[in-house]
Formats: sequence, C-alpha cells, structure tokens
Amino acid sequence: MSDFDDLIQANRAFADTFHLGGFDGKAHAGVALVTCMDSRIDPLGMLGLKHGDAKIFRNPGGRVTPQALEALVLGVHLLNVQRILVVPHTRCAMASATEAELRVRVGESAGMDASWQSFDMVTDQLDQLRQDVAKVRTHPLIGDRAAVGGFLYDVDSGLLTQHV
Repeated sequence: MSDFDDLIQANRAFADTFHLGGFDGKAHAGVALVTCMDSRIDPLGMLGLKHGDAKIFRNPGGRVTPQALEALVLGVHLLNVQRILVVPHTRCAMASATEAELRVRVGESAGMDASWQSFDMVTDQLDQLRQDVAKVRTHPLIGDRAAVGGFLYDVDSGLLTQHV
C-alpha cells in the first residue's frame, strides 16, 4: 500500500476521460498569472479561463521571485503571454505573521529547530504588490512587451481588486 494510491487511482479515472492531449503548451488567452499556492485560489476559474488559456506560477505569497521572473520571460517570448497578473490574496499566512512567528510554528510542527529556515514574509501587501509589479514592468526582457497589473484576490468573496 502506497501513500499515493488514492491519488494514482483518481489519476486513472481522470485519464479514462482525458481530452486535453495534443495541446501545444502556449497561453491561448495570452495570460500569465503569478499567485499564491493557497488552495482557496482557483487561478483559471477566478478569471473565467480554461485549461490552456494561461501560464500559472504559484508560490507562497504570490511573490515575483527570480523563478517567477524566469517563467514570465519565457511566457512572454515563447508562450504567447501578452498580459501578466500578479495576484496575492487576503488572509495570506505570508502577510499575517512575522518570520519569527512562522519559524516557531514550523519548528513546533517539525519537532525541531526551524530558526535557520528563511521565509519571504510580507509586511505590507499593497506596497509589496507595487514592488513586484515594478520588477516585472522594468525587467529588460519583459518591459512593454506585456501589460502588467497587480491585483488582490479576496478569498472570502472571490473578487479581484486592481491596485497597480
């Protein structure tokens, strides 16, 4: 018995009716989205998109990290990305605690010292959103090649509000 048997079984059922083969991997709606890994976020659904419409990059806090920038550069130049949304969300753990608090919580869960682990905490979500959007807009390989907007997603209402 494997820890993953239920997921493999679900995958077999998914594959029985799989109809997405042959997809070219481009963003057919020309959209890229950087958002949080939070499971309350349905990246495609919240934008009225479907499989194949967008490139999605998820990480804690929905931050524009070097890895996110790498994905966006590839999206803009190779995968039909013309619009980029940076979307953190309300009630995010990365914006509602300090790094010290998160280290304690992780350490307690792990049963070991986690004071060495770094977390990219956000002290002011809207200011960080402005900074992250600016990183994308001023990147030499992105610049004016794509429209870039910064939005806050409300996990309780499902609404997006544009801030940048």
